[in-house]
Amino acid sequence: FPVQFNKAIVGKNAFAHEAGIHQDGMLKNRETYEIMTPESVGVKKTSLVMGKHSGRHAFKEKLNDLGYADVTDDVIQTAFGKFKILADKKKHVYDDDIMALVDDSLITDNQVNAISLKSLKVFAGTGEPQRADMTLDVYGEVKKTSETGDGPVDAIFKCIKVLYPHDVKLQLYQVHAVTEGTDAQATVSVRIEEKGKTTVGQAADTDTLVASANAYLSALNKMIIKRSKSAPMEPVNQKVRGI
Repeated sequence: FPVQFNKAIVGKNAFAHEAGIHQDGMLKNRETYEIMTPESVGVKKTSLVMGKHSGRHAFKEKLNDLGYADVTDDVIQTAFGKFKILADKKKHVYDDDIMALVDDSLITDNQVNAISLKSLKVFAGTGEPQRADMTLDVYGEVKKTSETGDGPVDAIFKCIKVLYPHDVKLQLYQVHAVTEGTDAQATVSVRIEEKGKTTVGQAADTDTLVASANAYLSALNKMIIKRSKSAPMEPVNQKVRGI
């Protein structure tokens, strides 16, 4: 029979702490709630389970583990508020959830996107390739291009790659209608990956193609911030707050 999770010393939860007061005590002095080290019984390390009972101290420690050691207190406070709301809605809050919250908070704290959509025109139909005409603001410089693709969304994403050259993999593209009817607002989700780092962007608009462009740009702006946390891949004139 499998060992019960709550079994003393050898159970899976023997070195796991979720209550905020327990996590805070553990971070200040691990002997507060552990009379032996997890390594002494073959467990890699103490686990702080992030949930609705977790406090700010544990949340900040989790950010350090995820590579966000240098973010400002304002960013942490904003992300922690979003975390508490999310923790009330779902039982388990995973690392990817927390990373997405921090990325959103960094975008808000910076109060500026490196890349933003200025205009978009899409030509679609039968008999010829779909084409997108796009204008972007890239670090304050207005750039324009026209690209064709295998469908209007493909043409839009190609425009973005031409105006801001980058090499990311598109992992997810989803469209959901917020309401019913042909005039329903669409919410588009985009997830991209680069060198093991992932970001998620979302945007809503009655025009699905505009929402698609903004969702991709949202994910891309978050990726740019993640790059600047370690080794910036392009010169940035404006220092990013929160990093």
